[in-house]
Amino acid sequence: MNDRIQLPLGPLIIDVGGLELSTEDGEVLQHPLVGGVILFTRNYATKAQVTRLVAQIKSLRTPELIVCVDQEGGRVQRFKDEFTLLPSLHTLGQLYDESPQQAIRASTDLAKLMANELKPTGIDFSFAPVVDLLDCSSEIIANRAFHYNPEVIAELAAAYMQGLHQCGFIAVAKHFPGHGGVLEDSHLCLPQDSRCYHDVLANDLMPYQKLIAQDLDAVMTAHLLFNQIDTLPSGFSQFWLKTILREQLGFNGVIFTDDLSMQGAVELGSVVDRTHMALNAGADVALICNDRPAVEQVLDDNSLLELVEPGVELAQCLRKWQDK
Repeated sequence: MNDRIQLPLGPLIIDVGGLELSTEDGEVLQHPLVGGVILFTRNYATKAQVTRLVAQIKSLRTPELIVCVDQEGGRVQRFKDEFTLLPSLHTLGQLYDESPQQAIRASTDLAKLMANELKPTGIDFSFAPVVDLLDCSSEIIANRAFHYNPEVIAELAAAYMQGLHQCGFIAVAKHFPGHGGVLEDSHLCLPQDSRCYHDVLANDLMPYQKLIAQDLDAVMTAHLLFNQIDTLPSGFSQFWLKTILREQLGFNGVIFTDDLSMQGAVELGSVVDRTHMALNAGADVALICNDRPAVEQVLDDNSLLELVEPGVELAQCLRKWQDK
């Protein structure tokens, strides 16, 4: 596993089993469809250990595989011991209600803290920030969101993005086009949002409009069905990804799917079908997590081999800030 092989970066980000790579992990990660690895709590024991794991992953191939993590803070922070316990993004929204300028500075500082703690491990980026609307009764978003006011979200998220860029990290705004209008958890079901397009545009899309105008690098899609707008869930919809995100909002960054193993995606068909649908709809990179048999099914589908360029686009996106 120390001999690097030349392979393009493919459109899949997948996971690995434990604290170090198994022989099976090493073989799977050398498949040309794989472009990166997402780490979870099970992959972390200490900073020294995860640094070795990341180095092990990156030693496999040229160009190196991309390594990422969810390190938002609050309820979603994969690495805790030896890392600062980061507050939820909602704490910044609460601070904003008392002192807007202090909250904006704190948002930049929080992003820099998160990025600067991850950088020495070799990890390339975290999937952050969340720009969904705050709804405290939500089963999945709740205090992961900055605020209920989209204007405040846009301000705080822009400051957070600035902090990430200053540290050489990209910003990944999630979950497009907005998870804030539903209460259900898309890990467990496919939530349905019955609002009309005008309501979504006026609220959920506003932070994306503002961030795209300020050089947003990437978005992650939501597994949601806007049943008054389209017949397909947003992450599998050309209407949402091409017509709205690319054409109307003018976004030219990287589009990630949320995990295609989530229950909100499962009813779309087999994992191979889901991957094809998401990439054909306009996603650049598909995440398949916590289901190695599903990963193997997709890797066995040779028709996806023509879709290796999106990983190159992601690598270019990372270098834009890492080289500064």
